Amino acid sequence: MRYAQIAVMISLTVLLVSCQDGPTPQPKERTETMVQTNGNTLVIIETSMGTIKAQLWADKTPQTVSNFLGYVDKKFYDGLIFHRVINGFMIQGGGMNANMQPKATDKPIKNEAAPGLSNNRGTLAMARTSDINSATAQFFINLADNDFLNQKSSKPAEFGYCAFGEVVEGMDVVDAIGKVKTHTAGPYDDVPVDTVEIKSIRRAE
Repeated sequence: MRYAQIAVMISLTVLLVSCQDGPTPQPKERTETMVQTNGNTLVIIETSMGTIKAQLWADKTPQTVSNFLGYVDKKFYDGLIFHRVINGFMIQGGGMNANMQPKATDKPIKNEAAPGLSNNRGTLAMARTSDINSATAQFFINLADNDFLNQKSSKPAEFGYCAFGEVVEGMDVVDAIGKVKTHTAGPYDDVPVDTVEIKSIRRAE
């Protein structure tokens, strides 16, 4: 079931009691990440396994980036973890602490997924439930070109996961996190055996 084929864009594995699911995996060949620099905001993600630098697409997904930076500026992510890791698919974090307890968030935002905003390898995207407008703080980083997560139409079953930025440095760190050993912790699958902490996320100066 964990790697079952996806026919509709809903999460089959409930990961947060606070109503935040991530995407469900579909095996796909990994490709190299693309890199762009167009003047958008850069953030530094410090993890217990290394540093990741990401560019956020405020010009393409303004509400999503504003929401994410709101959490960044409040230091919301400090001390949270990557709580869901599936090698060859994605790493997800920004909602759980090391004890797998969810952190309270602000209100959900509108889903800005759109054709052309692809969930390619190295892109950051918002995690959500089957409710297309349920994203809050949780995000994931794609480890492969996950085309099945892209916007297909305005129908709820074909609505995409909103990609809102991409890794420009530290993809080796993302890949290393993607390869950590995982297990089932209580009701949660794909949890790293050794905690992968998000030490901080800050705007790059």
